[in-house]
Amino acid sequence: MKAKLEDIPSEKGHSSFYAYRFQVPFFEFKWHYHPEYELTYIVKGNGYRIIGNSYKHYTKGDLVLLGGNLPHTWSGTIEDDSYSEAVVIQFSKELVESFLAFNESALIKEMLKNSEKGICFNGDDQLISNISELVETKGLERILKLLSILDRLSTTEGTFIASNTFHNVVSKKNEIRLNKVCQFIQSNFSSKISLKEVADLIYITESNFCKFFKKATGKTYSDYLNELRINEACRLLIQTEKTISQISFECGFETISYFNRVFNAKKGCTPSNYRKSN
Repeated sequence: MKAKLEDIPSEKGHSSFYAYRFQVPFFEFKWHYHPEYELTYIVKGNGYRIIGNSYKHYTKGDLVLLGGNLPHTWSGTIEDDSYSEAVVIQFSKELVESFLAFNESALIKEMLKNSEKGICFNGDDQLISNISELVETKGLERILKLLSILDRLSTTEGTFIASNTFHNVVSKKNEIRLNKVCQFIQSNFSSKISLKEVADLIYITESNFCKFFKKATGKTYSDYLNELRINEACRLLIQTEKTISQISFECGFETISYFNRVFNAKKGCTPSNYRKSN
C-alpha cells in the first residue's frame, strides 16, 4: 500500500536524531514511511500495528525497530478516561554509518539490515529505562546512549514482523486512495463490507480495485479483511469473557462455521484452544 512520506529532518531540527515521548487519547491511523530507522516503545495503549504486510494486535510494552522506508502505522482503540503513550526514536543511516565500520559493531550492523522487515523485541527493564531516558538526555551523551541502546538491542531476542521487504514509490494520488480505503475498513470491519463498497470509495471498478489492492498490500482484499477480523477476535478471546459466537459476529463474520474455518487457517488452532493457551 502506498504510504505518506514523513519528513524527519525538519522535525528533529538541529539535533542529530529525533527522540520524543507523546501522549494522545489514541494513536490515529497514519500510514506513512521515512528513510530513517525508527524504534518505537508503547508505554500505554493497545490496538493494531500495520507494518509492511503484517497486521498484528499490540499492547503496552510493544518494542519495534523499523528499517528505512518500511511503511507502518499504529492504530489505537479508544478507552474511556484513558490515553495512549509512546516513546519514538528516529535516526538516519548516515548517523550510524561510520560507527558500523568497526568490527565491534557487527551485531548492530546485522540487526539494522534485518530491520528492513521490522523486528519486535522482548525488552528488559534496563533497556526500556534507557530508551525512556534518552528523550531527556542532552549533548554528546545522547549519541552514546543511542549507541548503547542499539548495542543492547542487537543481543536481545526478537522476531521479524513483515514477510516482505517494501519499497515505496511516492504517489500522492495512491496515498490518498489507500489511506481512505484502509481507514474505512478499520472503522467498519465489524459490519458487512462488500467489494463494491470499498471500490466505490475510490471510484474504480471492483476488478481494478482487486488488482490495485493486491499490488499495494501484497494481500487480497478478503484476506486483509479476514486478518483484521481474526486479530480483533484474538484480542477479545484473551481480554473478555464473551462467548465464541458473540465474538464471531462482533468481528463481522456472518456464520460461526466460517469464523472457525478462517480462525484455524490463520492461527492453526480453534478459537477455544487459542483462549485456553493464552
